[in-house]
Amino acid sequence: MKIILTGATGMAGEGVLLECLQNNAVTAILMVNRRPSPITHPKLKELLVTDFLKIEEHSDALQSYDACFYCAGISSVGLNEEKYTVITYDTTLHFAKTLLAINPRIVFNYITGAHTDSSEKGRSMWARVKGRTENDLMKLPFRAQYNFRPGGMAPVEGQKNAKPLYVVIINIIKIFSAKSIISLNELGQAMINAVLKGYTTQVLEIKDIKALAAQ
Repeated sequence: MKIILTGATGMAGEGVLLECLQNNAVTAILMVNRRPSPITHPKLKELLVTDFLKIEEHSDALQSYDACFYCAGISSVGLNEEKYTVITYDTTLHFAKTLLAINPRIVFNYITGAHTDSSEKGRSMWARVKGRTENDLMKLPFRAQYNFRPGGMAPVEGQKNAKPLYVVIINIIKIFSAKSIISLNELGQAMINAVLKGYTTQVLEIKDIKALAAQ
């Protein structure tokens, strides 16, 4: 299985990448990054793209892939709805549509978030925008498309993009509410299994992610 992966320089993307690198089902990975990643591996390539809204300029490099693990994202803190929508909705949908035109049989896996608002009508701005993104991705004619809603994410061994304070908070939450925490090993394995085995629903909450990872 050959995959395209975004967000490798962030915590979630880096964790998923590390899981993919050690998984024999994944034979080749193309990281699409805005800035260089320090990670190297024989089955890993990197494509630097400063503006994902111009991803079509790199069409030749995106051909013949089986899946995309879209792990790029940004916090809504400090952003108004217009700017957050451009980054979260417009950029993701443009990237997805470009890949679909190049690879019509591709599977598109999108990391969204717990409490995403599928109704698009709630009070939380980020949750509405994420919900709209999920809903419109599901309308596209991919071979399959899945939206992963992890809660707290525990880093994997060897990760560099995990802030110490975040790790401390996750470890505390794990003591009191282990079911609300998922390891990035589990998230990566679930994304791989979604391509290989499929799943019964397109929106995966934490319990679904854990179940799919265990298959």
